Amino acid sequence: MKGLELSKAFYEEYGKEMLEGFPELLPYLAAGLTGSGSECFGYDDEISADHDLEPGFCIFLPGEEIVDRKSAFLLERAYAKLPKEFMGYKRSLMQPVGGARHGVIRTAEFFAEKTGSESGILSVNDWLSLPEQSLAEAVNGELYFDNYGEVTKIRKGLAYYPEDIRRKKLAGHLLLMAQAGQYNYRRTIAHGEYGAAQLAVFEFVKSTMAAVFLLNKKYQPYYKWSFRAMRELDILSIEAELLEYLITSDNREEAAEEKYNVIEGIAADVIDELMEQNLTKAICGDLEKHAYSVNDSIADATVRNLHILVAV
Repeated sequence: MKGLELSKAFYEEYGKEMLEGFPELLPYLAAGLTGSGSECFGYDDEISADHDLEPGFCIFLPGEEIVDRKSAFLLERAYAKLPKEFMGYKRSLMQPVGGARHGVIRTAEFFAEKTGSESGILSVNDWLSLPEQSLAEAVNGELYFDNYGEVTKIRKGLAYYPEDIRRKKLAGHLLLMAQAGQYNYRRTIAHGEYGAAQLAVFEFVKSTMAAVFLLNKKYQPYYKWSFRAMRELDILSIEAELLEYLITSDNREEAAEEKYNVIEGIAADVIDELMEQNLTKAICGDLEKHAYSVNDSIADATVRNLHILVAV
């Protein structure tokens, strides 16, 4: 059973009735499953079930001026008394490293941990510098209800990058794709530096994946789930197979030439999508020129004039 399904079933069976026992608090509560862990993305399987998979859910509270410490404590105690086993899965008696993932959580503390902002309101610098996986963890999973509306409002504001930020990040990754794949890969092969060639491949693959997620307007999750998540995208998902080939093959003789052709093919596909989304005015196969064209399309002059690699 998937973690999201297990959590929802546990909430429906026991959590809903427990929370209804706090009628004076219920108007201020939200509940669901979101945050860290493969189960919050729906990526958990039999292997990942060996840790953190348990029946549980999050109960979000507003600040102490609305729900005081005593009320929060009573909720925590009620949550702790829920059945220790459900559908064959046991609840953990210890918190995982990094703090609580289930149970009673202050909304402000949750979003401060993920974004550095209790309100979820981010500055330009925040948007440019925050790890993308943290933003993904702030908005993943599912809310079962949100009577107060605070969690929903913050998640809506964090749902995806502002357009100028998306373009800045995209421009930087396109430039790195050009440098690593279209330029440095062949040069390192010519020098006989096969390890460096593979590093160039890795850089190209990393930036290509980032660019594809940006073109889909989807946050890229933690690296170990990136290929899986990419295969589920609507745009350019087929590139995942080609990227996997690039990082799992060697760099000698015929293989190197084949890999370079694959790199150029991927670049061409990305350029086609840039043009489809009217993100570039460049007319060529050089990703570097497209990178600067995307950067030039940024509306905010302050963001546009920042170094092109500031967000990557």
